[in-house]
Amino acid sequence: MVMQRHHLTRAGIALALWLHHLVSAIEVPLDSNIQSELPQPPTITKQSVKDYIVDPRDNIFIECEAKGNPVPTFSWTRNGKFFNVAKDPKVSMRRRSGTLVIDFHSGGRPEDYEGEYQCFARNDYGTALSSKIHLQVSKSPLWPKEKVDVIEVDEGAPLSLQCNPPPGLPSPVIFWMSSSMEPIHQDKRVSQGQNGDLYFSNVMLQDAQTDYSCNARFHFTHTIQQKNPYTLKVKTTRGITETTPSFMYPYGTSSSQMVLRGVDLLLECIASGVPAPDIMWYKKGGELPAGKTKLENFNKALRISNVSEEDSGEYFCLASNKMGSIRHTISVRVKAAPYWLDEPQNLILAPGEDGRLVCRANGNPKPAIQWLVNGEPIEGSPPNPSREVAGDTIVFRDTQIGSSAVYQCNASNEHGYLLANAFVSVLDVPPRILAPRNQLIRVIQNNRTRLDCPFFGSPIPTLRWFKNGQGNTLDGGNYKAHENGSLEMNMARKEDQGIYTCVATNILGKAEAQVRLEVKDPTRIVRGPEDQVVKRGSMPRLHCRIKHDPTLKLTVTWLKDDAPLYMGNRMKKEDDGLTIYGVAEKDQGDYTCVASTELDKDSAKAYLTVLAVPANRLRDLPKERPDRPRDLELTDLAERSVRLTWIPGDDNNSPITDYIVQFEEDRFQPGMWHNHSRYPGSVNSAVLSLSPYVNYQFRVIAVNDVGSSLPSVPSERYQTNGARPEINPTGVQGAGTQKNNMEITWTPLNATQAYGPNLRYIVRWRRRDPRGSWYNETVKAPRHVVWNTPIYVPYEIKVQAENDFGRAPEPDTVIGYSGEDYPKAAPTDVRIRVLNSTAIALTWTRVHLDTIQGQLKEYRAYFWRDSSLLKNLWVSKKRQYVSFPGDRNRGIVSRLFPYSNYKLEMVVTNGRGDGPRSEVKEFPTPEGVPSSPRYLRIRQPNLESINLEWDHPEHPNGVLTGYNLRYQAFNGTKTGRTLVENFSPNQTRFTLQRTDPISRYRFFLRARTQVGEGEAIVEESPALLNEATPTPAATGLPPTTIGLTSTTTTTPTTTTTDTTTTTTDTTTTDTTTTTTTTTTTTAATTLPATTVASATAATERAPAATTKQELATNGSFIWDIRAMANSNWANITWSHNYSAGTDFVVKYITSNKTEKSIPVKAQTPSSVQLANLTPGMMYKLWVFPIWSSPSEHSYITFTTSSAYTKNHVDIATQGWFIGLMCAIALLVLILLIVCFIKRSRGGKYPVRDNKDEHLNPEDKNVEDGSFDYRSLESDEDNKPLPNSQTSLDGTIKQQESDDSLVDYGEGGEGQFNEDGSFIGQYTVKKDKDETEGNESSEATSPVNAIYSLA
Repeated sequence: MVMQRHHLTRAGIALALWLHHLVSAIEVPLDSNIQSELPQPPTITKQSVKDYIVDPRDNIFIECEAKGNPVPTFSWTRNGKFFNVAKDPKVSMRRRSGTLVIDFHSGGRPEDYEGEYQCFARNDYGTALSSKIHLQVSKSPLWPKEKVDVIEVDEGAPLSLQCNPPPGLPSPVIFWMSSSMEPIHQDKRVSQGQNGDLYFSNVMLQDAQTDYSCNARFHFTHTIQQKNPYTLKVKTTRGITETTPSFMYPYGTSSSQMVLRGVDLLLECIASGVPAPDIMWYKKGGELPAGKTKLENFNKALRISNVSEEDSGEYFCLASNKMGSIRHTISVRVKAAPYWLDEPQNLILAPGEDGRLVCRANGNPKPAIQWLVNGEPIEGSPPNPSREVAGDTIVFRDTQIGSSAVYQCNASNEHGYLLANAFVSVLDVPPRILAPRNQLIRVIQNNRTRLDCPFFGSPIPTLRWFKNGQGNTLDGGNYKAHENGSLEMNMARKEDQGIYTCVATNILGKAEAQVRLEVKDPTRIVRGPEDQVVKRGSMPRLHCRIKHDPTLKLTVTWLKDDAPLYMGNRMKKEDDGLTIYGVAEKDQGDYTCVASTELDKDSAKAYLTVLAVPANRLRDLPKERPDRPRDLELTDLAERSVRLTWIPGDDNNSPITDYIVQFEEDRFQPGMWHNHSRYPGSVNSAVLSLSPYVNYQFRVIAVNDVGSSLPSVPSERYQTNGARPEINPTGVQGAGTQKNNMEITWTPLNATQAYGPNLRYIVRWRRRDPRGSWYNETVKAPRHVVWNTPIYVPYEIKVQAENDFGRAPEPDTVIGYSGEDYPKAAPTDVRIRVLNSTAIALTWTRVHLDTIQGQLKEYRAYFWRDSSLLKNLWVSKKRQYVSFPGDRNRGIVSRLFPYSNYKLEMVVTNGRGDGPRSEVKEFPTPEGVPSSPRYLRIRQPNLESINLEWDHPEHPNGVLTGYNLRYQAFNGTKTGRTLVENFSPNQTRFTLQRTDPISRYRFFLRARTQVGEGEAIVEESPALLNEATPTPAATGLPPTTIGLTSTTTTTPTTTTTDTTTTTTDTTTTDTTTTTTTTTTTTAATTLPATTVASATAATERAPAATTKQELATNGSFIWDIRAMANSNWANITWSHNYSAGTDFVVKYITSNKTEKSIPVKAQTPSSVQLANLTPGMMYKLWVFPIWSSPSEHSYITFTTSSAYTKNHVDIATQGWFIGLMCAIALLVLILLIVCFIKRSRGGKYPVRDNKDEHLNPEDKNVEDGSFDYRSLESDEDNKPLPNSQTSLDGTIKQQESDDSLVDYGEGGEGQFNEDGSFIGQYTVKKDKDETEGNESSEATSPVNAIYSLA
């Protein structure tokens, strides 16, 4: 919204006096009533020009008008002689005027009346003269007849065609045309000179295609006379010779020119040459006069306007072409006809006053000054002793009635003259007020205004102003009195209203008049229209809430695009705004609300944008914090309040809900802003309560649902007047900091409570005794210390605020106390009664109040644990205490440790501290229930059992008698029955055989003593596998994307994997089943993790496969997809942040490309069970909302286990198995040593007929030229073990732990042995991508199994 304010002030009285004092000069006002009453010599008011040229076809009017009292009479002279108007019937004089009228309707020659005329206006007080009027009759003579021959000229030669027009009055205007009345084209080659001649710098062949005629146009007769045309004959030559410039006008190299001051100077240079030359102008010794020069006629003429003496000097024109240049110098001399420096002015004097007439003129040559009186030379006039002529000045001293006359000053030289009339009138007039009586002046508050009181009198009266009849003259401060009688106010305030009296006084009397001043409130738009963006068809409302003076008539008009708004049936104008119904695109534009009264007006503008879009598109506009409010204004200024008005900023598509008004003051905390008040978002004006003696500055902050705007630009400052404080300090306290003092403190007054300068506090105190005397001290800090006080004595205290304007009201009395000393006695007869294992009851005998030496705060029992009743149990002997506030003799100490020995002592406490301690008492606590066990650890070595391990309680609180274990199975929200196991106090391990391979277990373990069971420790068994799966953050957002791979290489980010080893009847294997999860990354960070599942020969279960997250277009996610599979079923779970009630689809595909989909209804948690799966089959699985489609890469893979068999006992922890594995490892190590010895001696590995053997083209090693050395062994050695699994492509892959010669440092390139055999072909290359893609475990030889264990 753009605000524009205009304030109109009331026009003053039309009549104003201009007093120009020459000593004591008086000017008669132009009031007709005054002029009709006062005697006045004649004054010429209108006359014809000095050089008066008339049209001979019209009558002649020679003007001469004059005023005076009595009315003047007129007479004329012609050529210096009296002109008798009555004798000539053609001449008459207008009535009540001196204008001559010469009528030629009845015949006569105007030329007979040519001559020099002068008018004389006379009355009883003098004679005034007009200037000498030189009358001439206009002439337009015919062109003399002449024969013009054909002009022959060579091509390229210069030529000038002369015009020589007949002399006319005034001189005619010359222009050239052809005989067919077509204008002659002019340029820098062909142009007309100032004298009327036509100049050709060089003649060209095309110049002969027309003729040339000079034409003269005469002003008064409006006739054009044409000279006989020139005809050119151009002689052609073979080639035009290029020539240097030469001047055609003026001639020669120099000339001179004289010009009169004040007229235009025209300098001209016309040059010939081939090609046509260019003209440039310069002034010797300086630049051409700035701002007054102009080049004309294709730079051939230089015009200097309004010539002055400084323009004298030498000017030269430079004509140049490519052949050369030439210049001509013009010497300019500036002369001057007389011109006024001080023109004599009419002089009105009172009897006995002095005055003077000054006539100063200048010219070149210097003019002569001649004085006349009443039209006659002053030398021949009757002598006047009060008059003295001194050159250009006439001085009058002690003038008297009858000395009135008209004086003429004539200044003349050879170039002209000046004539001025000035009368001297001696008047004796009492004061008169010229303004209307009882004027009413209305002005807008804070505007400049003026009260007019025009007056007249002789001698000049003295004028003074008074308000409401008070005796003090108004001048100074907000008032300024002018000599013309006006009283000006710099800023009209409400208190300036009233009746003002102007009094004019001279020696002849006095006159007065009254003016009533009313100060009105300004017209303000407090809430104007705001820029809006609306949709087509809506109903926008443009606000225009106005505050104005109720005594003024308010007019509200609306403009659209700065033109009056047509109020049709769709426009509804209301008191506080404009509503547009069914807004259309044509309604878009600027809307201005104009509020006006007869004294001022205010306007506010806003732009309305109409969008042809649906309404729901508007709701999608971005919402931001509002723009800052602006244009803060303070009005209704009062002692304790002010109105603050502001213009709201743009709400940025979120409505403003609140405005916060803040203030800052510059005395106590300059630069710090404080909240003053808060207002609804619908207002933009508020009355603020103020405190005295604060220099306020305000700002406003707008608030919407998005946040707060920036603060507005601060308002102007407003200083409130001071006053005495109205409140006293709060929080008055008196307390001792030492045993012999009392410190009195209080909360000081803030900046808005001080109310005046030099804030201080009067502190008064006395002992609490009505007969005591008061002591007092005046301080500025909020603290005072009284010394040498008795111990803990009550005092009456008063703190009163005071500033330079006075004191606050009488303060309330507060009771304070002097300093305390330590208590002198201890509690006695302390008795202890045991309540239970953790609490005791205390009783004691109270101390006497006189021994406390202060205020009794509490009795305090100090106790500490001395030892435990259990042997070899360390305890902390830290001292603790329990407080018993007030004057009491019993209490309870709780939170003790059971089964312990305690010691206890008591003290009494006051504000200074503890008193002496009582006798130490000892007591034991009985046995209690134990605390919870320190920890409970749960391990799942396989799918059939759960191992539990725990530690003893940290605080047994007695003799342990055993442990109690309660546990129950649960699956989601379903729980099984609770089972109970009891253990001896020394048992800390337990193995649970699982009855349900899918459910998890929740365990509650408690320790017990003879008293009972203690607090339980609660733990839950982990998922079926030790999986490294991401956990969603507490905020509910999906965790960082995790890709799951299987690797035997240890990295810092790889999760440790538990591997379970089982045994069969004849074969020991280490089988690892790996599931790789493919995810779509939606976060910047990817963290690898490893998940390994356990498998056995008899029973196999596929591991849980997980994926991270699926990002929907609306910002919702699916993450933590898990698949926990058996041989023919799988439990699928996932996490998401979709809205409640969202249905999902689970889609899975087998390795045989069989696809199935299962819809899942909304539920918590999100899960589904897939049934009828094929054992040993790998599946790809997607989870996605039912209304969406799956991403190509956002799947997980899992593999069902082979046929389910009976569970076997875990042999990985059996001693005989560990010994067997160590023996096998030792045997392999010995074999390797033997191999190295044989190789160092040149031995050979047996090379079989594998060279001729056909390699499997699907083997990856074929592609890179290598194969597994194990292929050299028998086929039986390479067969997979009975319960091993193959990879997806049906091949058995080596593990990274397999050995090769390359691994032992022999290098990757082939080398020849001593017998020439190529060993390199038997080396094994590591598969760099072994950990990537979809992989499964493979069967290995016993040797490899041992290495994998190692």
